[in-house]
Amino acid sequence: MDTTQLLKGVLDLAVLAVLKDEDGYGYDILRRLRTAGLDEVGDASVYGTLRRLFQAGLLNTYVVPSEEGPHRKYYGLNAAGRDQLNRAGKTWRNFASTMDALLDERGVAA
Repeated sequence: MDTTQLLKGVLDLAVLAVLKDEDGYGYDILRRLRTAGLDEVGDASVYGTLRRLFQAGLLNTYVVPSEEGPHRKYYGLNAAGRDQLNRAGKTWRNFASTMDALLDERGVAA
């Protein structure tokens, strides 16, 4: 199954989840997503998602000077972002549970 469409539907949630415990800059967030197993996530998708989540009021940003190149723009969850992460996480868990039940009922191999 092509996971590209699935990834589009959950990228907001995935980005919020990787920022739950630690702020990060764009490439760092991309690396964390890929390390978690979302190998197919694209650079442009992540940067676009970060901009959109910031514009929606779910993230704070700040700039940190870098001795190795340009300054880095860090993103972190604010209270609205944490609320959204909790709501979206519950929605995802309910959806995944429903899909698991459907697959189990139909005898689909895991």
